Amino acid sequence: MTDTPDFVVAIPARYASTRLPGKPLQLLGGEPLVLHVARRALDAGAAEVWVATDDTRVVDALAGTPVQVAMTSPDHASGTDRLAECAGIAGWDDARIVVNLQGDEPFAPASGIRAVAALAADADVALATLAAPVTDVETLFDPNAVKVVRAGSGDALYFSRAPVPWPRDAFALDRSRLPAGAWWRHIGIYGYRAAFLKRFAAMPPGPLEQTEMLEQLRVLEAGFRIAVGVAPDPFPPGVDTPDDLARAEARLAAGAAA
Repeated sequence: MTDTPDFVVAIPARYASTRLPGKPLQLLGGEPLVLHVARRALDAGAAEVWVATDDTRVVDALAGTPVQVAMTSPDHASGTDRLAECAGIAGWDDARIVVNLQGDEPFAPASGIRAVAALAADADVALATLAAPVTDVETLFDPNAVKVVRAGSGDALYFSRAPVPWPRDAFALDRSRLPAGAWWRHIGIYGYRAAFLKRFAAMPPGPLEQTEMLEQLRVLEAGFRIAVGVAPDPFPPGVDTPDDLARAEARLAAGAAA
């Protein structure tokens, strides 16, 4: 890995959540979830860490920390839209490298955040992201575990909730075991220049995105390059439900850094 370029981290933190209401302020180890995520970004060496939210309670929770907060519209359809507004509030120039770290990743490794920033520094890359090997057949068939097909260069060919690529001969005989081969699970962390972040948010969704409900397909459909690096360290599961929060609490209690 080359030296990490100067970068900022932006964390979308919408207050409302269907499966975990008030998610940014849910307590983990006695502190708001969003504060844990912001600390991971600070640990990675980000020049600035911004939280883009739609609720003053999140602003209050981050008071007294080095984290900067952008109050954004409650009407944004996605985290990308929210961060595009944040880019304007923060005044980032078009060349600024921005890492989009999801607000439910309290154990995101600093190495992974830096890796995405380094990939995004390539002038030919519109979007940078990470993947990890699929190691069990359950993950391959899980529609909540997004798969990515990579070219030999490491660039993304396609993202899907389906088990792709499909090992035709092996699955014709047995679908209970993962056959020999290479399958990749997409990790939802992104890096881009501020100029492309704003362009991405302004692009209309295409039919592939609308079919799979995967926002990154908008970039591929428009003909842009997505670089997919291999995560240098594991990304533990994020927090999206009360059960996830309980597991994160147990992980923290067991000594994992957050």
